[in-house]
Amino acid sequence: MTAREGGNPMPDAPRTYPQPDDETLRRVLTPLQFAVTRENATEPPFRNPTHDERREGLYVDVATGEPLFSSRDQFDAGCGWPSFSRPLDPGAVREREDTSHGMARTEVRSRSGDNHLGHLFDDGPPDRGGLRYCINSAALRFIPREKLKEEGYGEYEDRFR
Repeated sequence: MTAREGGNPMPDAPRTYPQPDDETLRRVLTPLQFAVTRENATEPPFRNPTHDERREGLYVDVATGEPLFSSRDQFDAGCGWPSFSRPLDPGAVREREDTSHGMARTEVRSRSGDNHLGHLFDDGPPDRGGLRYCINSAALRFIPREKLKEEGYGEYEDRFR
């Protein structure tokens, strides 16, 4: 069983989250998921599957399965996209300058897959560090707390106790 399928083929080895090629991703992702993650698109606000998600769980990269964000760090920013105060772990995402569309922003990408996730802003809740990771729902797959082990993410269960 591969890490992508939810298992670790070598229990003592660190998990890896290989990026499938674009041809494979075009087959397994929706057109919107592909456009967001591989072509840096932005989904429409408020009309996305995880915007109103309120269960405890883990958000992973839709293309690679790499763990990115925890529901414990999610908050309602009123912007129409899932917002988080921080990534699951400090190295879970990459940040880079984005000057597209005549703006200067900080783009957020997944570390292993280098998939576009969204943008980082400094207008988050002050009591949570002041950051807002504004993330496209189409770039994420939500795994409810009660399914973490079943889906191969059992090592994250203790974060929800």
